[in-house]
Amino acid sequence: MTQLLLVEDDEVIRNTVRMALERYGYEVSVAEDGLTGLELFREQPPDLLLLDVMLPELDGIGLCRRVREFSLVPILMMSARGDALDVVSGLEAGADDYVIKPVESSVLVARIRSLLRRASFASDPSAQDDGQPEGAPAPAVLAFGEVEIDPGAMEVRRDGELVSLTPTELRLLLEFASNPGIVLDRRTLLREVWDYAWDGDSRVVDLHVQRLRAKIGAERIETVRGFGYKMRR
Repeated sequence: MTQLLLVEDDEVIRNTVRMALERYGYEVSVAEDGLTGLELFREQPPDLLLLDVMLPELDGIGLCRRVREFSLVPILMMSARGDALDVVSGLEAGADDYVIKPVESSVLVARIRSLLRRASFASDPSAQDDGQPEGAPAPAVLAFGEVEIDPGAMEVRRDGELVSLTPTELRLLLEFASNPGIVLDRRTLLREVWDYAWDGDSRVVDLHVQRLRAKIGAERIETVRGFGYKMRR
């Protein structure tokens, strides 16, 4: 059973979200403050971390940063206000996505499923339907300057050194690498990488591109003003 860790200080919201997620078949552990959440995470790492921004002891931004020091598990942030600062800070800290409270359980579950699919793709690409016939040769390693991408092994190297990417960052890079030299707008990236069937917040894309550039080199992904981004060889 998929394990989720919910860190939320509001008892009503915590119990409501936990019960809603359990109805969808998830096993949910809960914590009411950031330090307890970090301790539970270390004791039994979940498949996904769902956390509020405003938490006692250690806030959600700090907890996100601490977890990213040793884990690539998907992280979904919850913000009560949708404040630009909260959203940007959460994404910069390493969160994969965010939702605004209150959130419909169906929307929350859709976001969780999307993040878990990305994590599954990154950890076991052979389990994904990539449209290739059985027995087909593994996809070739892609080279972009000093960056090498091995789609079969789901590994990325820069100057020969392995680059640690979150599942979302890896999916984003693979989307760029599959379309070299082609400008991809934010709506397309939200659909293909985040599985958004509706228009999402473009800040999610922009902050992940920023994080990806920091890891593989700023020159590899070019901004095309007014349109989007493209991968440079």
